[in-house]
Amino acid sequence: MATTFDNPILPGFYPDPSICRVGDDYYLVTSTFEYFPGVPIFHSKDLVHWRQLGHVLTRESQLPLAAAKSSEGIFAPTLRYHAGTFYLITTNVGGGGNFYVTASDPAGEWSEPIWLKEPGFGMDPSLHFDDDGHVYYTRHGGGERGGAYQAELDVKSGALLGEPRLIWGGTGGIWPEGPHLYKIDGRYYLLLAEGGTSTGHGVTIARAPQPFGPFEPYAHNPILTHAKRPNEAIQATGHADLVQTPDGHWWLVFLGIRRWDGQHHHLGRETFLAPVAWNAEGWPVVNGGAPIALGMPRDGLPEPQTLAGAPEPNAAIRDEFDAPALGLDWNFLRRPPDGGWSLRERPGFLRLRGSTRGLDAIGSPAFVGRRQRHFRVAVRTRLDFSPRSDADRAGLALRANEDNHYELVLTGGPGQRRARASTRVQGQTSLLAEARVPDGPVELGIEAFPDRYELSVIAGGTAQPLGSAPTAPLSSEAAGGFTGVYVGLFATTLAATPMPPADFDAFEYAPDGSPQAPRAAR
Repeated sequence: MATTFDNPILPGFYPDPSICRVGDDYYLVTSTFEYFPGVPIFHSKDLVHWRQLGHVLTRESQLPLAAAKSSEGIFAPTLRYHAGTFYLITTNVGGGGNFYVTASDPAGEWSEPIWLKEPGFGMDPSLHFDDDGHVYYTRHGGGERGGAYQAELDVKSGALLGEPRLIWGGTGGIWPEGPHLYKIDGRYYLLLAEGGTSTGHGVTIARAPQPFGPFEPYAHNPILTHAKRPNEAIQATGHADLVQTPDGHWWLVFLGIRRWDGQHHHLGRETFLAPVAWNAEGWPVVNGGAPIALGMPRDGLPEPQTLAGAPEPNAAIRDEFDAPALGLDWNFLRRPPDGGWSLRERPGFLRLRGSTRGLDAIGSPAFVGRRQRHFRVAVRTRLDFSPRSDADRAGLALRANEDNHYELVLTGGPGQRRARASTRVQGQTSLLAEARVPDGPVELGIEAFPDRYELSVIAGGTAQPLGSAPTAPLSSEAAGGFTGVYVGLFATTLAATPMPPADFDAFEYAPDGSPQAPRAAR
């Protein structure tokens, strides 16, 4: 049996984790911001191996994102279970505020939203179901120097039983957010994230005899931070949630980042796991006070158990687009464009119908993407596309946001078709290279390294490099925002008339850097 486990337990853009246990089963959710569908939900038996069950927010009525800027949308969900029902509460920033949905089956479908109508802005909501039947709604309020606000809630109607009021302002760090209330051994514990969601991030805790306090902070806060440990491989640790195993062990899920050069992270904020023990005074101690490592002892974890359908962390993924629906790893920007994509029009292909909405504009372009989850990975797609002119283009994109993304596309008219690689950095687009390609299907490839992306086109059995672009401009430090890099398929046109369809025959994501041999064209 393995004696260690690997952090992060969810690599790539999976921030703000929240967890709950039902019997021997664990369920976990994370933020999704402007991507659709929203809030992936995962299932595990051992807290290490996770299988995605689906998404919580799968309908536009649950997830209005039309006006969401990049890194707006869904912030910091909290997942809880009570009396046979799962509750997911979260914030749609720029799209209505705080709301919750419910389900009896975590795989869905989930209910229509119940919106919490408050006069002021609050985010990062959480629910605590007390053993006396009371339900407490706790959220961040007050901005950068605010704290945890709380009110009782009627979960059947969504009515707040009083105005939320400040119950703890934290220990003095900026942005005291992500509050969670727990009742443990007869006392109420309030967990916060403080210090901003960058290298100053940390987790603090306080406790009280009553749910509204007064709260006594732990004398040795923060219970988790790498703020003064700049040489650790994991940085920006914070925004945590506690869970207890059936045999009494405690664990903490939390977000963190991995900077490949000590300065930049482009995979996004990821989900990590660490053990928790309670000291003689009744306070939680994370990992014995030691820093969190990429490899951690398994002591106290349930027996390792890989669920059926759960991918191996470093297994190559090849999508032939033969299924009736897209796999759970795929996402759209804001919402699927009407008529913008199909798996049925040409069976065995993902067909994109590009619109004038490109990757540079806020909206819903013909873009279908998935998270980059590894520093070292090779991506390939086989594309059948006959553009009419330079106005039409389709291919691969590496996306951070509207102003920062890279494209590898086919464009140009009959007899002039070219593969083109370009970068968009801080809103400025530059050509890397282009090459003529013959008619018919071609392969586009991106090989990712920690510091760079190498782009190429494969036509007629010959690979031609089209330049290299650094990863740093797509990092949060350079591009801003709270998400990580997505690699996706997209199509767009500058013409006033509909463009020819772009048919993607297959997509491969190979973390070892060695893609499988391409499948013959059909």
